[in-house]
Amino acid sequence: MKKTGHPPYQEVLFVDSSTGTKFLCGSTLQPKEKGEYNGKEYPMVRVPTSSASHPFFTKAKQFIDTEGRVDKFVKKYAKKAQEKKEEPKKPVTPVKRVRKKREGS
Repeated sequence: MKKTGHPPYQEVLFVDSSTGTKFLCGSTLQPKEKGEYNGKEYPMVRVPTSSASHPFFTKAKQFIDTEGRVDKFVKKYAKKAQEKKEEPKKPVTPVKRVRKKREGS
């Protein structure tokens, strides 16, 4: 394997921005931000969601959204969902299918 052409592999500190959880992982990322972990300085990457905050791993029933996207969605579509519930349903009438005769047979 060539020594040139490959990015350097190093330990990088990942920080979950919603919970503040920190964990080390080997990566070829080259972040400019630095962070301290266990008394040692590492290159640092901030992630919006990790296993420490994702509902699948935490078994939480509600998703923690630090950027407010879920709240915007709920506010936007709550009114439309309420209007649909209030509309009376029309009765469904069965449709009779008519077969067309093939020509030439």
